[in-house]
Amino acid sequence: MINRRTLMTAAGAAALAPTAAHAQRGPFWDERAPMPWAIQEIYAAAWGERIITAGGLAMTPEGFHVSDRTAIYDTRQDAWEEGPRLPEARHHPMIVVADGKPYALGGYRRSAQGDWTSTTDIWVLDGDWAPAGAMPAPQAETVGVEYAGRIHLIGGRAPHGAADGGWNDQGDIAAHRIFDPRGGQWDEAAPLPMARNSAAACVMDGAIWVAGGRTVSGGGTGRLDRYDAVRDRWDTLAPIPPSPATGRQVGGGLAVGTLGGRLIAFGGEWFGSDNTARQGGVFAETWIYDPIRDAWSEGPPMPTPRHGLAAAVVGSALYAIAGGAVVGGGRASPALEAFTLA
Repeated sequence: MINRRTLMTAAGAAALAPTAAHAQRGPFWDERAPMPWAIQEIYAAAWGERIITAGGLAMTPEGFHVSDRTAIYDTRQDAWEEGPRLPEARHHPMIVVADGKPYALGGYRRSAQGDWTSTTDIWVLDGDWAPAGAMPAPQAETVGVEYAGRIHLIGGRAPHGAADGGWNDQGDIAAHRIFDPRGGQWDEAAPLPMARNSAAACVMDGAIWVAGGRTVSGGGTGRLDRYDAVRDRWDTLAPIPPSPATGRQVGGGLAVGTLGGRLIAFGGEWFGSDNTARQGGVFAETWIYDPIRDAWSEGPPMPTPRHGLAAAVVGSALYAIAGGAVVGGGRASPALEAFTLA
């Protein structure tokens, strides 16, 4: 029998249910306005309330197209605009904002030797992209972050012989170079504990964190290394777990950012046993790292799994930008998705 007390209790529970559900809502992905063009093998940086990315690769009927286009996303308006074009087309140019200005460092260009010709150019966006010096040596598929006003480039690949035009002409490096954009000087710092390329990095708790990455010969590593700039020292912490769905180790072409004192890692690709795209794939997992427990937990999967994507944090959201929807360079995506913790 339904009495007045039962009815009131049920009504109260119904009234509280939406609030309780909202309070218990966990991490989630949300779709945002896609980029105006599909692209992969890019990096991005937060620029105030905006995000900037430039260059990249896209597949066309004629083959790979190396881009010189700049895209700027306004997080408040959920809208994109096209910025000034790079002085020359690049893929994998490192994009970092320092002293309020975006910088594009290195990457690969197309030359008579091939589509993977290393560069050392540095450009700064100050009304238009303009020269801002040169890197001491090639360092592409690296990670780059701004820390205390300077730009750190860590790991990546560089030519290991006289040839410099094909992907296989490059070898893994552990170099850690620091650029001061105010004076144009370069310094050397403690190298990455393990040479690798295509990792991801961010700054959290006063340290630089480098997650994932792969080696040319060994595939994904899942490593997590933390750099203490005051002591010029690296510490190695719990690695990203292998994918439960595939058993493969997350490593190359992933992205990472920090929200709420945690690292968020997602995306990336793996190759088949013959080190080609055959039988390879793209990771869908999102991983959340708690530095207090030195432990990873699995979050909600990406709506659009991809690799070679860019990431940037603005406010309470971590944005996953474009990237390759299949292993290798076969299909670039314009997708933009935002991850929030609550």
